[in-house]
Amino acid sequence: MAPIRLAILEADTPVPQANEKYKGYLGIFTHLFRRAVDPEPLESILTITGHDIVAFPSTAYPDLDSIDAVLITGSKYNSFDNDDWILSLVEFTRKALIHPRVKVIGVCFGHQIVARAMGCLVQRSDKGWEVSVTETTLTDKGKQIFGNHQSLKIQQMHRDQVYGIPAGAQLLASTEKCPNHGFLVPNRVITIQGHPEFTSEIMNEILVLRHGTGLFTDEVYESGVQRNGDHHDGVDVTKVFIQFLQDEFDEEEDPAQK
Repeated sequence: MAPIRLAILEADTPVPQANEKYKGYLGIFTHLFRRAVDPEPLESILTITGHDIVAFPSTAYPDLDSIDAVLITGSKYNSFDNDDWILSLVEFTRKALIHPRVKVIGVCFGHQIVARAMGCLVQRSDKGWEVSVTETTLTDKGKQIFGNHQSLKIQQMHRDQVYGIPAGAQLLASTEKCPNHGFLVPNRVITIQGHPEFTSEIMNEILVLRHGTGLFTDEVYESGVQRNGDHHDGVDVTKVFIQFLQDEFDEEEDPAQK
């Protein structure tokens, strides 16, 4: 079987040290997928390309007929804003969603963009930030998809959220602060509000930078630092992403158990 052609839509540049180490979100997600398929060689499973889509007008978008899937990354920008490049991303996402073959993965900002493209409201939450390793409660569908997990611990970095569930989608997870932490449309879309790609090193750099600028209060910062060393399930989430890309799993299948 030929490798799956996955286009990473890079909606931001990582924080400086992480960017120097990984060379953009393409490098960060490549590192994550490599860990998820180990010991298999990543190149036998995925062909990953990066596309910087923040510039407008962007010529970086892939040809949907030449790829099998897109992954929309996180971003410091607001997914509900109407900047030209964000509107272009929403429109491209809508095209991907109706393509007969292309699958869509959304991560954090990407999760919100997919929901917006599917007609959901996305806004700033009045409940504040979720940062660092945070436990999310899985729905019955989430438990089915993520196998032996009753909950998921995922790195978080957001204060915006999706309100409601897109038509035809199934909710996967939630927290007290954020009712929609991810959703699934079988064989078409999977999203997650958290950041499976963030290592503790990346999270620490973000926490320090945002605390230093005053964006994070001492309380948010200290709580985030304390939980940053906890185990998180980013690799397990990514294994499910791969199963989603590889298999047209139906309502009864449990890809995490394959």
